[in-house]
Amino acid sequence: MNTRRTHWRGRAALLLLAAGLAGAGAARAGSQKEEALADSVRLALSHAIRDERAPQPQFKDGAERRRYDDWLAQMSARLARKLPDVQVRTEFLEAAWYEARRAGLDPALVLGLIQVESAYRKYAVSMAGARGYMQVMPFWTGVIGDSDRRKLFHMQTNLRYGCAILRMYVDMEKGNLYLALGRYNGSRGRPEYPNAVLAAWKRWEL
Repeated sequence: MNTRRTHWRGRAALLLLAAGLAGAGAARAGSQKEEALADSVRLALSHAIRDERAPQPQFKDGAERRRYDDWLAQMSARLARKLPDVQVRTEFLEAAWYEARRAGLDPALVLGLIQVESAYRKYAVSMAGARGYMQVMPFWTGVIGDSDRRKLFHMQTNLRYGCAILRMYVDMEKGNLYLALGRYNGSRGRPEYPNAVLAAWKRWEL
């Protein structure tokens, strides 16, 4: 009898360990809701994510370029613990800055959102199935993309989807970032997620 009890306790411990390991890569995020979109909105989003060329930032003068270089250096130093590989970190920051600006968003806001959504894990998957840095739900690839869900683990593609979707929600909420963030997370009207992103945003500002 004692042997059997010990056996089942051992199995229970192994199951708990396996569950913990399986959840280790999961992201603590909500899920964007699939909504009925106007054709014009769907078309705009489709165009926004279609161009897969590498980020090529443009600067109007040397001063703007220096500000970007300073931002890149400071953000790289702050992110070194999360992304220790210099090349990976640089490419990530270049893409995040480019896609944020392209969507009319503050790069610091995007970095804060990524911190909350995935903790900078490229292959993070939430319990709801959201993927990558910005925890994009796979259904978006069918709504505005080519239905290839694997691309959501591609750095620039994930950032482009995430930034384009957040921009759409900001526009839908008429500039109300609090409500837009809630909609992005699938928790519109609840304060926990928007407050977490807004707090993280401040930590990534220069």
